[in-house]
Amino acid sequence: MPTSKPSPTVLAVIPARGGSKGVPAKNLAPVAGIPLVGRAVRACLGAVGVTDVAVSTDDPAIAAAARVFGAEAVPRPASIAGDTATSESAVLHALDAFEATHGRTADVVLLVQCTSPFLTSGEVAEAAARITSGAADTAFTAAPSHGFLWRETADGAVGVNHDKAHRPRRQDREPEYLETGAVYAMDAAGFRTHGHRFFGRTAVVVTDPARVLEIDDPHDLARAKALAPLLDEPATPAFADVDAVVLDFDGTQTDDRVHLDAEGREFVSAHRGDGLGIAALRRAGLPVLILSTEQNPVVAARARKLKIPVLHGIDRKDLALKEWCEAESIDPARVLYAGNDVNDLPCFHLVGWPVAVGSAHDSVRAAARAVTATPGGFGAIREIAAWLLGPELNTPTPLSN
Repeated sequence: MPTSKPSPTVLAVIPARGGSKGVPAKNLAPVAGIPLVGRAVRACLGAVGVTDVAVSTDDPAIAAAARVFGAEAVPRPASIAGDTATSESAVLHALDAFEATHGRTADVVLLVQCTSPFLTSGEVAEAAARITSGAADTAFTAAPSHGFLWRETADGAVGVNHDKAHRPRRQDREPEYLETGAVYAMDAAGFRTHGHRFFGRTAVVVTDPARVLEIDDPHDLARAKALAPLLDEPATPAFADVDAVVLDFDGTQTDDRVHLDAEGREFVSAHRGDGLGIAALRRAGLPVLILSTEQNPVVAARARKLKIPVLHGIDRKDLALKEWCEAESIDPARVLYAGNDVNDLPCFHLVGWPVAVGSAHDSVRAAARAVTATPGGFGAIREIAAWLLGPELNTPTPLSN
């Protein structure tokens, strides 16, 4: 019987240097709670046909983040890590390192840029498929454009892609395509021969113009954070994704209001549904911690009522959280942290699942990986518990061996 042809090896290479003049530590900057390098890795790992993902970097922190999200990290030599180094040199080095390490040859190599935060797995898969199918030797992502381009000259502005005396309607013009810089796919052998990303037959992978954004400066990063809630697919964690739940108190388990009596004693409102959710999380075996900056007896009283530990009166919540994770032997990447205000942001940057309650400050919502539909103090923690345990808050059945 004839043997089936083995599936092609498709290696996605993500160049991610540590230095960045426009945005310091750019490739680690979070968008919706996930660093840019992590977003690129996730898009590649989710792409049909991509068999291996490698991050080429000179930065240990980026290498560590790449591994957390499931990619290999390829240490990049200083000779190809400077401002003048080309992306092609990083891809070629990573290709050599991959083949030397794994003892197999890549058939297709992809160049995927961290600076395109809204790249989809479908776009990566389509770029790779253009090469594996034999339809093209190279492919790249591009957005359709019907814009009129102009160039200034000594005699005044002249049309680049049109005659200024004739302005056809949009529907009467063939679209042109703007290179997005997000993904380039190449036949690996051809890439070795030619040394650049465009050779032979080149195909265009058409992308949605609304998703095209390349991060070069702080303003681009701010736009990406603002757009993420609109462009990202909604994502909430499952029970298998989380090993512990850490909760802020004021504004997260309360509505952020304080009631005072004549003696100045403080009272807050809590939601019974949140208590129900926390009890269900405890029954499921998930450690739950309250972490608060407030040194307030009501915080400790609420923790006693819920039968969970509390750390309050904490100035550096991120340091306290890190120490707690170390003491409990819990990987911060598997911690869900729920918060509502800017003092929660350092913890957001530490954990794998930063969650903002629905009433959170805009900057906190922008940094979150998931946002509850429910405001703080009105059952937001009950909603989070339902993400993990299902709407009935049932303890998951352990998987049999």
